Amino acid sequence: MRITVLDGHTLNPGDNPWTEIGALGELTVHDRTPADLIVERAKDADIILTNKVPLSAEALAQLPNLKFVSVLATGYNIIDTAACAARGIPVSNVPVYSTDAVAEFVFSLILDFAKRPAFHSELAMSGAWESCPDFCFWENPHFRELAGKTIGIIGFGRIGQRVGALASAFKMNILAHSRSRSAETAFPFAWASIDEILESSDFISLHCPLTPETHGLISAASLAKMKPTAFLVNTARGPLIDEKALADALNSGLIAGAACDVVSAEPILPTNPLLRAKNLTLTPHIAWAAIEARQRLMAITATNISAFLAGKPIHTV
Repeated sequence: MRITVLDGHTLNPGDNPWTEIGALGELTVHDRTPADLIVERAKDADIILTNKVPLSAEALAQLPNLKFVSVLATGYNIIDTAACAARGIPVSNVPVYSTDAVAEFVFSLILDFAKRPAFHSELAMSGAWESCPDFCFWENPHFRELAGKTIGIIGFGRIGQRVGALASAFKMNILAHSRSRSAETAFPFAWASIDEILESSDFISLHCPLTPETHGLISAASLAKMKPTAFLVNTARGPLIDEKALADALNSGLIAGAACDVVSAEPILPTNPLLRAKNLTLTPHIAWAAIEARQRLMAITATNISAFLAGKPIHTV
C-alpha cells in the first residue's frame, strides 16, 4: 500500500518518527502541500494522511487509487466525507489524544494571568527588585488565588471535563454547559446556561465544537454580560469568538483579560484585531502539541491504518 502524508511537519518536526506507519506500506511524507499540488502528490496513493490540507470532492475525483483517508487530528471538516462515502472510501480520525495536553495548557494560561511569574522574573532580572525599597513588589493587578473562584466551562466533553478536574484540584467552583448534560464526574460541578456562566464566572474556558449554532458564540453582547474582572480562554476553535468584539472589550477594559490559542484564520492574518488587543495572551495553536500527545496521535493513526488493512476500519467519521 502506498501511504502519502500531505502535511506531516506539525506532527513530526523532527522528534516524532514515522517508523510505525512506515512499516505498514510504502510511505511518502510531505512537510506541507499547497493547494495546487494536492492531486499531483496524492494521485498514486492508496492511503492519504492529512492534518489541515483539504480533500475536496473535486480533488478526490482525481485520485483513482485512493482507498482510505486518516486525518491527523480530531476535526475532519477539511474532508468532503460525502464524496468519500459515495466512493466507499472510509475516513478515520483520532478522537482522543490531546485531552491532558490541552487541559494543562488551559491552566497554564489561567495561572499566568493570575500569577505572572515570567513577567515578574523579567522585572527582577532587569533591576526592578534591587532598586525596590521593600523586600517584595508586584505589578499584576489581577494577582489572586484560584481557590474559591468560579470557572465556567462551555463544552463539557473529554477536554472540558479534564479542565474541570484540574479546577477542582485548585478548589474552584465549577459551572458547566453542554447540550447533552450527560456527564458524570468524580468532582462536584453544576450545570448552567451560557448566560449564567457569562454572568457568574471569574474564568471561562471554551471547549465546544464549531457549529452554525456556536459560530460567534462569544459576541459583543456575550462579553457585556461578563464580570469586569473575568478572564476568557479559547483553546477550541477560533470562530467561536467575534474577534473584533473581543479586541474592543479588552481595549476598553470591559473584561480583564483573555487568552486565545486559536483564531479565525490560521496562520493569523496581519489584519486580525486581536494583534492589537490589550491584556491578551496569543499563542499559535499549540495547546495540543505536547510531545506525548503527538506521539499518541502517531500511534493511533498507525492503529487506524492497521485496522483498515485488516478490513475492519475504526474511528470512522
